[in-house]
Amino acid sequence: MNGADLLIKKLADAGVSACFANPGTSEMQLVAALDKEPRIRAVLGLFEGVVTGAADGFARMTDTPALTLLHLGPGYANGIANLHNASRARVPVLNMIGDHATHHLELDAPLTSDIDGLTSAVCAWTGMSTSPGDLPEVGLKAWQASMEYPGNVTAFVAPANHAWDPAGGDVDIPDIPAPKTLSDDEIIEAAEALKNSDSAALFMGGHALRESGLIQAGRISEATGARLITETFFTRQQRGVGRVETERLPYFGEMAAEHLKGLDTLVIVGSKPPVSFFAYPGKPGWLSPEGASLLQMGDHSVDAIDTLTRIANALGAPEQVTKVAQRVEHALEIGPINAVELGKVIANRLPENAIVVDEGATNGLGAFLMTGNAAPHDWLTLTGGAIGAGLPMAVGAAIACPDQKVIGLEADGSAMYTVQALWTMVREDLDVTVLILNNGSYAILNIELARVGVEKPGPTALSLLDLTNPAIQWTDIAKGMGMAAVRVDTVEALDRAMAEAMAEKGPRLIEVIL
Repeated sequence: MNGADLLIKKLADAGVSACFANPGTSEMQLVAALDKEPRIRAVLGLFEGVVTGAADGFARMTDTPALTLLHLGPGYANGIANLHNASRARVPVLNMIGDHATHHLELDAPLTSDIDGLTSAVCAWTGMSTSPGDLPEVGLKAWQASMEYPGNVTAFVAPANHAWDPAGGDVDIPDIPAPKTLSDDEIIEAAEALKNSDSAALFMGGHALRESGLIQAGRISEATGARLITETFFTRQQRGVGRVETERLPYFGEMAAEHLKGLDTLVIVGSKPPVSFFAYPGKPGWLSPEGASLLQMGDHSVDAIDTLTRIANALGAPEQVTKVAQRVEHALEIGPINAVELGKVIANRLPENAIVVDEGATNGLGAFLMTGNAAPHDWLTLTGGAIGAGLPMAVGAAIACPDQKVIGLEADGSAMYTVQALWTMVREDLDVTVLILNNGSYAILNIELARVGVEKPGPTALSLLDLTNPAIQWTDIAKGMGMAAVRVDTVEALDRAMAEAMAEKGPRLIEVIL
């Protein structure tokens, strides 16, 4: 057994069940080791951003890390944007980065790079093996670090000779530390603040937005009247019929500030205090109401569901929540498609336990607003703002949850960043329906151009936000990768296409003209 074989075996022993890979020459021994380990599903991505984004989606649905297999520093660098999103989502991702044989590094071959410097940007922990026998231990340390609640992006470097040289012995699977919890005094302080407030809110993110966390938040709300407000871009929210409803903080800073206006108490669980996504001339960046009391219930390493449960118990809140989302069927307005009608169709057709991966930008909001009373589902968003996450995350979510329908809400501009993910969906026969929301532009940037004070943009500025010269033929792209595809430009056609897609398994694309 060589170092690669022992490494992959021990990672499988630890529970790693998927590897998203884009390997090269220095990783061939790792590829061979994966071939011998049936407990790990190996999935090829044609670009490293697909690999890392898929690992993000997998982690959001399982709370466990998938392994990525990346080709030296440049291969890892190609995946950094979606690792940034994963780090902001605070999910576990385990990056396995191949490197030159240790004796080859001194030759400064073309792919030699500062891998430590690259990983330090988004990885909470990075290790490098010192020998073939050390390689499995380093991999398990990286796995352990990734599993620290609520999750970390980590990396370890596997030199080629440590992978191919013989290795023996065994390595124990390290323990995962329990999540941190708050003191009783901190819990009582929050309960008293909520009880004595005239206008309070829970501001929530992370695991607080899982169904069990929302039940506890609902108990608190029913006992105190506190509003339940979520981050604008959250990792994963469980919502729909039978689940506790929340308010989502608006994206634009002044709208968010207005949404929070009048609150005198903000209890923050699983998140940080709300701030504007960007700075704008003359607009607020810090969004909490002036004079409001802010209680930060620990950082992200504190168990959010435990915090909410203990606050609810300290308040003597009822065990059962009574205010939950009820089913609503939306009447469709026949004709051209807009964001609201898009949302209605999705809400009506969404199957139970679907997973919605939302990178819909300007047109995704309508779908979110209309689906609060749809069948129970999970909603995943772009946590770090680095676009190109949606299609890969849909791949990862579908690998993680093969019995759940995945719907990818994807803006046309964002989709081009990681369009290779369509190929992986077909290759793996994933149950993913991609909705390309095609408005022929980076529409959000047209809005942002005005918001930063550009009153009369000229032809050069406008051309940099336009996607119609030439127009992207999405159905052709999908079919070229083996995916069934249809183009719709009316509400009735969209409704038919969604009905067919939800009734059948397998990958398909619907190009929605807005």
